[in-house]
Amino acid sequence: MKGRRFSERLRFAVAGFGEAWRGEASFRAQVVLAVVAAVVTAALRPGLVWIAIVAVAIALVLALEMVNSALEAVIDHLHPAAADPIRRAKDMAAGAVLAASAGAAIAGMLMVASVALGW
Repeated sequence: MKGRRFSERLRFAVAGFGEAWRGEASFRAQVVLAVVAAVVTAALRPGLVWIAIVAVAIALVLALEMVNSALEAVIDHLHPAAADPIRRAKDMAAGAVLAASAGAAIAGMLMVASVALGW
């Protein structure tokens, strides 16, 4: 990809979103949750800092979900047989998504509490 124009690299990145959407149920579920989070945030009309926190949390979860899916695809292609190191690598990547999702959920709950309680 080095030496290619920005517009070409951008097309590759957008194609990656399409691949994740078409091929990964977990990614589609995370996108649905992201839309719900965005709608709730818009409805609550919190301050700009909360909007930024929610936006970064959404981006982080979706990015990690795509990295997890990409890692799994490469691993499955290179080593289709079951093996403990492969399982461990996949579990750790899934754990990264879980950790980011938990952080995003906590941030969302804190935002709701902040608006509800006037913090």
